[in-house]
Amino acid sequence: MDVSIIGSGYVGTTVAACLADDGHDVVNVDIDEDIVAAINAGESPVHEPGLDELLAEHAGSRLRATTSYDAVSETDVTFLAVGTPSREDGSIDTSVVEAATRSLGETLAEKDGDHLVVVKSTVVPGTTDGLVVPTLEEELGEPVGESVHVAVNPEFLQMGSAVENFRTPQKIVFGTAADEWALDVLHELFAPVVESADPAVVETGLREGEMIKYANNAFLASKVSLINDIGNVCKEFGVDAYEVADAIGLDDRIGERFLRSGLGWGGSCFPKDVAAIVAAAEDAGYEPPMLNAAVEVNDLQPRRLLDLLADHVDLDGARVAVLGLSFKPGTDDVRGSRATPVVQGLRERGAEVVAYDPVATEKFREKYPDLDVTYVDSAAEALSDADACAVVTDWDEFAALDAEFDSMASPVVVDGRHVVERREGITYEGLTW
Repeated sequence: MDVSIIGSGYVGTTVAACLADDGHDVVNVDIDEDIVAAINAGESPVHEPGLDELLAEHAGSRLRATTSYDAVSETDVTFLAVGTPSREDGSIDTSVVEAATRSLGETLAEKDGDHLVVVKSTVVPGTTDGLVVPTLEEELGEPVGESVHVAVNPEFLQMGSAVENFRTPQKIVFGTAADEWALDVLHELFAPVVESADPAVVETGLREGEMIKYANNAFLASKVSLINDIGNVCKEFGVDAYEVADAIGLDDRIGERFLRSGLGWGGSCFPKDVAAIVAAAEDAGYEPPMLNAAVEVNDLQPRRLLDLLADHVDLDGARVAVLGLSFKPGTDDVRGSRATPVVQGLRERGAEVVAYDPVATEKFREKYPDLDVTYVDSAAEALSDADACAVVTDWDEFAALDAEFDSMASPVVVDGRHVVERREGITYEGLTW
């Protein structure tokens, strides 16, 4: 099948590469000429395990990129995979979705034959039928459903394992307005994934499809905040929260995943999606207390880490090593990273910050150019002569650190991710254990 994807960020590029690998002919459309050039050269614009290999294999054959919407006319299906950033009040900014939809409608107005537009961008319920559909109809000069059809297909990709998530999903969601033609196209498009991985295929409405994405992330974020809150209680009683989590995770009503208490959640999805659905709910007249509490607990965790550091070291003038800047291992994404409030809090308390991350240093430096931080090329260099260490991201290489702690001026380690083992000669504090 011939597929076009509007937007070549983390989602758009991953989906494009994976669909090409499934045998489809795919074209990415993006306004960023550097991203287009990178994809055409077989290079990934984002750090994601396995993505470089797919792009290198398929670029120039089943996969290409362009800045022109004209490429859409040559395809059967178009995915809208553009960003929906947060406004100051937490609500999503749909201006890019609207602009992309308008350009898409202008192009499709000149095309003969049926075409499917699939909204993959994360949008609050009512956006597809309230914004995308009328914008398309305005440009097309005809109702959606005649030649141009619309569907929703939310993504559930996790950074660091996105390629594997696409290949072996637990569920695929098809949201349509009872459009059998659109459903048939979606089933044909995703047939290779369904045949190989046998995921649950959910057929639902447009608004339900939009809401499933938010409900999914809101539930997971709330689960992390709940185990963090339980972990904070465990800490007060001298109880190991990880032993508690291992036991309760055996209950199949709870499950073992997302029970690693610590610094909390971040990234491009959880913070934005929880804020967006809270803002949308409040705009509709309902204030969701549990979701607000999940955010409150998440904001609390970095402050608790800073307080634990301050219990052992006078932070004013202290040299503090911060290990990890990405929001999770396996990615260079620093959006919503817990390193941000930790580093900012350390600087506010007068500490000198020496930071290291295996892949995310440049992204962090670019995002926070005004932060007075010394960036180094190894964990050993960060720890050398440090008065304390804060472990922020659970990269595997941090678990292997041992003799490197001996170079610290005072070996105080506050572990926010349960990654460093206790050992003699180190004053060790776990955030929730």
